[in-house]
Amino acid sequence: MSELLVMTQIAGRRCALPAGDVKSVIELGAITPVPRSPDFIAGITALRSQALTVIDCRKALGLDPASWETDPRAAVVAVGGHSYALVVDAIEDIASGQTSPDSVPGGFGAEWTRVALGMVETAIGPGLLVDLAALIAGPAATGAAA
Repeated sequence: MSELLVMTQIAGRRCALPAGDVKSVIELGAITPVPRSPDFIAGITALRSQALTVIDCRKALGLDPASWETDPRAAVVAVGGHSYALVVDAIEDIASGQTSPDSVPGGFGAEWTRVALGMVETAIGPGLLVDLAALIAGPAATGAAA
């Protein structure tokens, strides 16, 4: 695999986003809450007069966000014709995948299994290759919400 990947940190884990799906990295401005939206949707923000749905990646995984700091920047991705700003702990670098995605080692938990396409090796270390559609769907996509 020689695909370019945007390396991030989400909930203390190194994650890889396919660079072809990342349209830009922006400084996250004001976020306007959206009434009655799921709690993993932080709200909306604007980028060059375009509305972006802001996704808190930790909450989208079903994890408690209280103990982590977030990067003031966000990765802007397009999924299903819609644009999203992903709030992550950190945006690290761009790296080439050196291996094809391999199975995710045990111990990561069901929340990670739901969104991980596999583990990839890069020059800066291993990372979980993230299925952006599964991440953006949030924790209720697994049927956890009753």
